[in-house]
Amino acid sequence: MDEERASALDTEPAPPATRSPRPVRAVVAGFVATTVGAVGAAAVLASMDPNEPGHYPSCPFLSLTSLYCPGCGSLRAGHALLHGDVVGAVQRNPFTVFAVAALVVAWVCWGLRLLGRDAPHPSQVPARWIWVLLGAVLLFGVLRNLPGWTFLSPA
Repeated sequence: MDEERASALDTEPAPPATRSPRPVRAVVAGFVATTVGAVGAAAVLASMDPNEPGHYPSCPFLSLTSLYCPGCGSLRAGHALLHGDVVGAVQRNPFTVFAVAALVVAWVCWGLRLLGRDAPHPSQVPARWIWVLLGAVLLFGVLRNLPGWTFLSPA
């Protein structure tokens, strides 16, 4: 019995399972598809003004509650950004300007990593930052509906 135990203890543990990396072709295809999709969406948003009724659906949260959600004004802010009106974009939804800037930085970092450069990866973002961002979005959604905070409401 002791010999069985000793032989069981002498055995080496199994090596950890390694994940095979995705083929480079698939990663590049994902980058290209994301880029083409973003450019297409930007082209539609730049050409169809959300300030004119009938082009886009209205916000369901606003329709049901008469309150602004954190995303209200995002289409108009994006349209303003695509036409170079940063001040107008911030007036319509400041979080959209922040989100677009963050997405552009993430896209550039993704491209740099594909080129073999050292760039930050989304998995390196500490979890507390994500919770802070969520709290900030929720706080923004509440504040923009309070009296005295109308400057946060979509213009």
